[in-house]
Amino acid sequence: MRYWLLKTEPGAYSWDDLVRDGETDWTGVRNFQARNNIRAMAKGDLAFVYHSGDEKAIVGVAKIASAPHPDPTAKEGDWNSVNVAKGKPLGPVTLGDVKAAAKKHSALRTMVLINNSRLSVQPVTEEEWRIISAL
Repeated sequence: MRYWLLKTEPGAYSWDDLVRDGETDWTGVRNFQARNNIRAMAKGDLAFVYHSGDEKAIVGVAKIASAPHPDPTAKEGDWNSVNVAKGKPLGPVTLGDVKAAAKKHSALRTMVLINNSRLSVQPVTEEEWRIISAL
């Protein structure tokens, strides 16, 4: 099993939307590094759902519910998406909380969220997952 972080603007699609829908196709990723992360996902992996924008917080845990497949919203290019199913609420654990925890936990100091917060689909190590889940 691998771990991920999926960023979303809550005005476009929020944790509450995922809870209401139960499952969604995580479409619209148009960054090559994020796309490659989607391609590395497998059914059963877990992902933090992170609200970007003003909130900047991890708000829930989702489960990757499908293998990567062609993104149906892509008009051109080679883009992928995965189905994501609701898991459980978490936190919120703010970006500030994660940065503060990095002062105590060296494993968080290299976390992508801290060092490349703009990337919309990020890998999370097992140790990062464990620490953040406990916050």
